[in-house]
Parts: sequence; structure tokens; C-alpha cells
Amino acid sequence: MFGARCLLRALRSCTSAPCPRHKPSARLSVRDALGARSTNGERVKVQGWIRSVRSQKEVLFLHINDGSSLESLQVVADSSFDSRELAFGSSVEVQGQLVKSPSKKQNVELKAEKIEIVGNCDAKAFPLKYKERHPLEYLRQYPHLRCRTNALGSILRIRSEATAAIHSFFKDSGFVHIHTPIITSNDCEGAGELFQVEPSSKIKVPEENFFNVPAFLTVSGQLHLEVMSGAFTQVFTFGPTFRAENSQSRRHLAEFYMVEAEISFVESLQDLMQVMEGLFKTATMMVLSNCTEDVELCHKFIAPGQKDRLEHMLKNNFLIISYTEAVEILKQASQNFTFTPEWGVDLHTEHEKYLVKHCGNIPVFVINYPLALKPFYMRDNEDGPQHTSFLGRAGGLECFGLAVIQKW
Repeated sequence: MFGARCLLRALRSCTSAPCPRHKPSARLSVRDALGARSTNGERVKVQGWIRSVRSQKEVLFLHINDGSSLESLQVVADSSFDSRELAFGSSVEVQGQLVKSPSKKQNVELKAEKIEIVGNCDAKAFPLKYKERHPLEYLRQYPHLRCRTNALGSILRIRSEATAAIHSFFKDSGFVHIHTPIITSNDCEGAGELFQVEPSSKIKVPEENFFNVPAFLTVSGQLHLEVMSGAFTQVFTFGPTFRAENSQSRRHLAEFYMVEAEISFVESLQDLMQVMEGLFKTATMMVLSNCTEDVELCHKFIAPGQKDRLEHMLKNNFLIISYTEAVEILKQASQNFTFTPEWGVDLHTEHEKYLVKHCGNIPVFVINYPLALKPFYMRDNEDGPQHTSFLGRAGGLECFGLAVIQKW
């Protein structure tokens, strides 16, 4: 009986605390594996999708990617692992030793000891082909697979990093994040057409509308955020907004994410402009630092020629001009505009682009707009009764939502 109890305790001990000889492999992402500082034969486990297969007489080479980085991890295995199921697009789990690679193409590689096929893929029927660059028009046919491509993967990683950078900037600056409503009865000035929200089926309610009043998808959280600025000195929101605009241009999207902020007790417009310039530069530098390869791919294939322009904006301070100065610059321009610039008339996109170009391709703040061009709740400029303290646009970057609540 005593021996049986001892054996039972030993079995329990082995179950709860594995022997060091059978230490489980550490699970790593492809990004972490590629960035490993030491490669002393550490046993690791990596999961992902096969990007390429190259079978030789005695060696099998695989490249797997899990979406954590643009670069894939090379897996070196014995030819005995070769299988028809190890094909482009298949999902696998690889366990083995992470070692320094003898090739100059990569720093490390995974020497496979075990390869488990999680989900196979018919490479012939798979719509994405290895070493083939697919145009965006083609990828729109496969929304569930296009995220596996280099271009879309890079964009999504950059967007993720930019989102984190924006939240980090506001948190470090003492702002409170507010979740403003997605369904609202409020409109916002000049925000575009609204999507009305109604029940999908007829619901018997005594009122004509589900919410007693017509409800819409939000076009801006500004009005809700302004209410919050009566209790918090610094607030921001970063969420989805919707515009019922049937357009295919980059400036008119049916759904997009927008950053808006409100600050109470500011001394001047410069306080707001410093926040906006700091947000742009801080978030951009974080993206450039943490997504180097993804940004390079975008500069090469998606937005060529923008690298130098971006660096130019980061190195220089944003410029500030008044609305009156802007109109005078436009009137003296040799360029012919579709909309003739006149004092008292709002600036158009063509005017904004010219002002940025005229000022050396540096983002420009346009301040002190005519009072008649702005909503009733904009604070009057005490230095000039015919002006408001509202900001215009900074080099095409919307400053909409950063309104002024001056110190009383």
C-alpha cells in the first residue's frame, strides 16, 4: 500500500512538473524568431502558413509566415519530411532548434525536428500563386485571403502600429479616451450624408421610430466629445465614422476611422496646433521605427516617391498662416483655379494643395477664418470680431474636431 502511494505521488509529480529532458518547446512568433539575439540550439515551436517549398535530394526548405512580419522564417528539414501536403498555403506547426543560418540571406533558421500539418491546401486550386504579384483588383475577389499577401499584410501591420501610437500619444499627454456613440441622432456640420439606422424587421412599437427619433450612424463624435470637455480638460475619441457618399475617391469613404480631440482652458490656438503636430510626428516616427520593412515595401510599390516628402515633414516645423494671408497668396498665384479665391469664401481642395506647395511642401495651419463660414458654437476671436478661432486644415490633414474652448 505504501509503495502504491509513493508510485502515485511520483506519477502526479511527473505530470505536474515535466522532466527537464522533455522540456516543452517555447512558442515563438516568426518576428520573435527572426529577432532572436541568441541561437544556442534553443528548442522552439513556430506556427504559420507555408510561403514556399523547395525540395532537394537530402534537404527540404520551407518558408513559413504567421503575419507578424514581412520576412518569413526559413525551416530546414530532412528530406524524409517531404510530403504532398507540405504545399504553398498549408498551415503547419514546426518544432525544432533555432540556429544561426550559414546563408547570408537570413540570420537564423529553424532546424526542424517535427512538422505537423494543421491544415492542408491544394496549391493548384489556391487563388494566390507563389512568386506572383497580384493586382489589387484581383485581390478584391478574395477578401478572406488577400490579407496573406505582402502588400495587404504590410498595410494592416502599419495600421495596427499607427493605432497603438495614436493611443500612446494621447495617454502620455494626459488625455482621457471617450467612446462616443456609433448610433446617434446628432449630425455634424459639413460632414456629408447620413446612413439612417432602422430595424431589419418590422418591430411592433408604439412609436414611429425604434429610438423615438430618427437614428443614424455617426459622422463625427465631435458634439459628444464637446459635452465631455465640460468635465474633463483633455479628451479624445478614435472610432469608426460613416458617410453616405457614393464616391470611389480616397477623400470620400463610406466608412473610416477618425481621431478627434477636445481641450479645455487653452491659452491660444498654438496650444492646439502643438498637440496636432506632436500627434502626427510622434505616431509617424513610431510607425517608421517599428514597421521598417513594411514601410519600405509601401514606399516601393504602393506610394512611390513619398519617402522623401515624409522625412521633409518630420524634420520641419508646421507653418501657420491666417485665412486672409492664404487668400492673398491664392490671388497672386499664377495657377488658374476652378474656384476663384475670394475673401469670405471657404477654401477648396485645390486651394489647400497650392498653399502646401507654395509653403515648401510642409503642412500648413490656416487660422482665423471668417465668422460667417463657421458654426454658431465656434468661439469668436477677441482680436477681430469678424473671425473665429477655428483651425482650417494642415496640409490635407483634417484638424476638424480640435475646437477651442478658451480660458474664461
